[in-house]
Amino acid sequence: MDYFLRVRMLKVAFLCCIMALFYQCQSPDKSQKAGLTFSVTFSEEQSAQPLDGRLLVMLSQDTTAEPRFQISDGPGTQLVFGIDVEDWKPGEAVTINADAFGYPIQSLAEVKKGTYHVQVLLNKYETFNLSTGHKVKLPMDQGEGQQWNRKPGNLYSTPKEVSIDPTSSETISLTFDKEIPAIKAPEDTKYIKHIKMKSEKLSEFWGRDMYLGANILLPEGFDEHPEAKYPLVIMHGHFPYDFDGFRTTPPDPNLKPVYSERFHVDGYNKIVQEEEYNFYKTWTGPDFPRVILITIQHPTPYYDDSYAVNSASQGPYGDAITYELLPYIEEKYRGIGEGWARFTYGGSTGGWEALAVQVLYPDEYNGCWAACPDPIDFRAYTVVNLYDDENAYFLNSNFNETERPGHRDYLGHITATLRDMNLRELALGTKGRSGQQWDIWQAVYSPQGEDGYPKPIWDKLTGEIDKEVADYWKENFDLTYIMQRDWETLGPKLKGKINIYCGDMDNYYLNNAVYLTEEFLENTSNPYYEGDVDYGDRAEHCWNGDHENPNHISRLRYHQMFIPKIAERIKVSAPAGADITSWKY
Repeated sequence: MDYFLRVRMLKVAFLCCIMALFYQCQSPDKSQKAGLTFSVTFSEEQSAQPLDGRLLVMLSQDTTAEPRFQISDGPGTQLVFGIDVEDWKPGEAVTINADAFGYPIQSLAEVKKGTYHVQVLLNKYETFNLSTGHKVKLPMDQGEGQQWNRKPGNLYSTPKEVSIDPTSSETISLTFDKEIPAIKAPEDTKYIKHIKMKSEKLSEFWGRDMYLGANILLPEGFDEHPEAKYPLVIMHGHFPYDFDGFRTTPPDPNLKPVYSERFHVDGYNKIVQEEEYNFYKTWTGPDFPRVILITIQHPTPYYDDSYAVNSASQGPYGDAITYELLPYIEEKYRGIGEGWARFTYGGSTGGWEALAVQVLYPDEYNGCWAACPDPIDFRAYTVVNLYDDENAYFLNSNFNETERPGHRDYLGHITATLRDMNLRELALGTKGRSGQQWDIWQAVYSPQGEDGYPKPIWDKLTGEIDKEVADYWKENFDLTYIMQRDWETLGPKLKGKINIYCGDMDNYYLNNAVYLTEEFLENTSNPYYEGDVDYGDRAEHCWNGDHENPNHISRLRYHQMFIPKIAERIKVSAPAGADITSWKY
């Protein structure tokens, strides 16, 4: 064996031992102090019952916001340290010390001496008895879209200023004095309706009642044309509290302009309102196609949505959405209710979902428009080839440990590494419970482990890839591989239905997978896919095929861009005798 390879393997083994010790220390020994220590309690008034969850202590030197809103990828992040707590009783002190895992500094012992604002938060876990026979403890969504720092019911403290000296043996006592309040449900309007339904399929899997929801935008003239039945259009994406992007009144003239750091545009909040109002005028205008347009609420205990497919650790969300939710909506709101009259589009998470449901349920949908999709080919899982690379965090080398990038801007400037992004998630939650991006991919794509949680695709500390898990991902969720493997039967069903768009400077390198997918599609002739793959020059994340407008505008016009394309698709693909007239008025 190569000497340098042996050295590297020894390094990995050493780090794995450290990781094992880290997991053993999730309930710190109260009799031992390792330098600076935080002691946290909660009262019986806050909960008479013992609590489970992830206890987070956050330190910040930025006073522009609470520390709980300042934990992020990139150079602006502040500090977070976390431990798992189980059966934590009221009045009992739990300590966080140098053993707790942190981000971006991994131990309290390494924090620089100084003045900080400190805040503590408990992301509560609930117990699920799964149909697989496993018992797992997870953070249940509470209507907020799986956001640990905004989740109703989570306990937290008012930030307070403290002087930190990591070399001291000082114990800083903290207690919760606030609870995040419940979220009020959105109200129905003339055009926008909201539904929530119990899913029998999901309830059986999770061992408790589980629900799906949707925000529904009804077409102009819905009440005046009771004979009409409509095509159904699904915009996939992150958790939608309400139907966004639709405003029946002109922009607020008194709105104070807000500068967008992301797009470097002043008054972007006013631009958003203008686009929302313009969409309302387009939607109700005389020439826009009359369809039912929905966004879906399907948060899980792992993320703000399920990725709309069946998975080992999350259950049958794909079947529940396709065979329970959509028929329910179509029956209630006069949808046509057939596969040729269903269409999907979305960006990022929604882009992957749009393509995935089209590929995995080819007869149930008649076209997808996938913008900046999450990795659709795991040979380019952002910047990692899960099948050939041994380590996700470092480039293969005998001598260097060059870290792989995780986030860039349109000029290629790196703001976060892939390792940093994963370590942040590890600080927020063990066993894939952070509620963040890399953990949800793992929760969707991985087989279920013996403990009932998703099997890791790689070691969160070292980046070493598990090849058996990667093989499972390939066979079940690598969309390019699945199309290639099954094209003889899938190809005729997908002909004319696949459209993919991505900026060639996508912030998360998602264009890399699109190149590989395009190569397969363009070189396959039996049958040729007859769709569209396109790229935006120097365009960042969320580019969706619009070459005429900047990204900060085009990302607000998905509906106006894709629904006319859907109407054209219906013209050439509706079966003989199909209803293509009752909804045209």
